[in-house]
This record gives sequence, C-alpha cells and structure tokens, in this order.
Amino acid sequence: MSEAYVGYDLIDEIAHIDMDDGKANALGPQMIDELSAAFDRAAKEAKAVILAGRPGRFCAGFDLRIMTQGPEQAIGLVSAGADMFLSMYLHPLPIVAACTGHALAGGALLLLVCDERICAQGDFKIGLNEVAIGMTLPVLGRELVRSHIDPRHHTEVVLGARVDSPDWAKQVGFLDRVVSPDALFGEACEAAKRLGAHPRSAFAGSKLAMREALVHYVRQAMPADFERFASARSH
Repeated sequence: MSEAYVGYDLIDEIAHIDMDDGKANALGPQMIDELSAAFDRAAKEAKAVILAGRPGRFCAGFDLRIMTQGPEQAIGLVSAGADMFLSMYLHPLPIVAACTGHALAGGALLLLVCDERICAQGDFKIGLNEVAIGMTLPVLGRELVRSHIDPRHHTEVVLGARVDSPDWAKQVGFLDRVVSPDALFGEACEAAKRLGAHPRSAFAGSKLAMREALVHYVRQAMPADFERFASARSH
C-alpha cells in the first residue's frame, strides 16, 4: 500500500488537511482522491478547514508526468481535479488556505477555491504558468481569474503567465494576506475560528448562492474545453 499524501487532524473542531508527497505536492490521482476524501470527512465533523502544504511547497499543480502522456490521460486528470476544485468551491465549511510555499498552475487554482488565503513570506513563486508551458488555461481557471483577480492584472496573470512573489500575489488577488512563516498557522487558525463561528446553514447557503452560477457554467463548458484541448494536442 502506498504512503498517504494527505494528513488529517481534527483540533478544536477545525479540520487540518495537510498535503505532503515528499516532493512538490503535485495533483495526481492519489493526491486528488485523498484530498477529496479529507474534505468529505471534514464536512461531517468540523466547523472549518485549514488546507496547508509542506514547508516550501504548497502545490505544484497537476502532475506533469501524467499530463504529458497524451490527451486522454491529461483530460482524465484535469477532469478529476476540476471536480475536486468545484466541490471545494461550494464546500459548506469555510476553507482557509495556509500557503506554505510555491503554488503554481493548479496549485494557484487551489488557492482561489479557498475562502481565505494566507501565505508565508518567503522566496516562493505563485501564479498560473500554463501558457508558458504550452497549455491553454482551462475554463475553470479562466472563470476563477475573472472572479478573484484584479481585472487590471488579467493579461499579465493569464497571457503573460507571470509567476512572482507572495507580495505580488496578494497585490493581484491570489492571496488575502502575507505573514511571517512563524505566524502562518496562528493566523490560519484565527481565520478558521472566525469564519467557522458563523451559523453553518447561513454560511453554506450564501456561498452556494454566490458561486453556483459560475460552477454551473464551468460544468457546461468543460466538454467543449476538453475537446479543444485534445484537438490542440493531436496536431
């Protein structure tokens, strides 16, 4: 049996979900399955969630070893990841990201589906580098950019594929706060307690009302998006 990539602890009604594959925390099938299971568990027993990576790494995005195997394998992985992202985006509990390091491509999208995003100060890179590595940003990514990133920075974030420091990421909208590494988890716990203190039904209902139109649109657009992706890869 393979070693687990995702840790789960319940402390004072806050679910602490930690990603650590010993490498870059890439989103492969095992990481996606374990994260999905952890969020399902949290919905049953917690009031809020803190999502963190390993020191120096938050998430490197989709596993490029699978993404480069061919269109079928890439679409299967991105589809599974999109299902997880959308489920997190509508999750009934508050999700606080404690960004411990680099967050690239799908890792940056993982930040954007969280409700509050706090990052440790450090020599880390955050951003959507899909265009730079020869990929079109999927529809989910495009819609999250429209929803969360300052419109003045859409071109540099998507077409420019800029990846930069936590301070830049805060300026454009990937992050809410940048704090010292020593303060990261204390700040994340305070945010989780604050958000988790709201009545669950009101929080979950408001989140759904705000976001269900985006989620519906993305789900409707994904098949055509994947078809374009497969066509581009076959030429």
